[in-house]
Amino acid sequence: MGNPLQDRRAAAELASAGQLIEIADKISSFESLSDIVEADLAALDPEKMPSRWCDGAILGELQFGFADADGRIPMLTGSVTADVDAVCQRCLEPFQLKLEIEPRLLLLDVAQVNVGYEDFEVWELDETTMRPQDIVEELLIMATPFSAMHGSMADCKAFLTVGPPDDDVGEDLLKPFAALRSQMTQNETDRD
Repeated sequence: MGNPLQDRRAAAELASAGQLIEIADKISSFESLSDIVEADLAALDPEKMPSRWCDGAILGELQFGFADADGRIPMLTGSVTADVDAVCQRCLEPFQLKLEIEPRLLLLDVAQVNVGYEDFEVWELDETTMRPQDIVEELLIMATPFSAMHGSMADCKAFLTVGPPDDDVGEDLLKPFAALRSQMTQNETDRD
């Protein structure tokens, strides 16, 4: 039996079976996402490159069903998390980024209309069959921030001080706009 995440089937078929798909996979199994992560990490010095970045875990579950009582509108719900290595755009250091998605999708043909299901997003299907993995991958890509950054300032090296406040270099780093504020104050005083 194949992997239900990768099997190509009709959305209505998955919904009528009430298909539940548990996901326990790696970044490397998702080609487009893997390419994006690799391109991001390529900016790092080779010695800083996380050695097992492609082994980042993708875990979760997907549940298929129908949104309507007549069984005409297939839906997909679930939750998926992914541990992705990324480059912080503040300090340019690698870090672990956790992506979390909770899809609530109506799987509709282009011609179908979504009326009365505002709690769902519409996922338009161009073909009669689909692979759940493609949907998960695209949702994870959309959840990836354009500029990834550490979750807290304490973890980011960009916010670390170089020296004590009495050190000239350290003071400049602690208050980078102090000179600008001083100059603005001086300019206001000169105009008066």
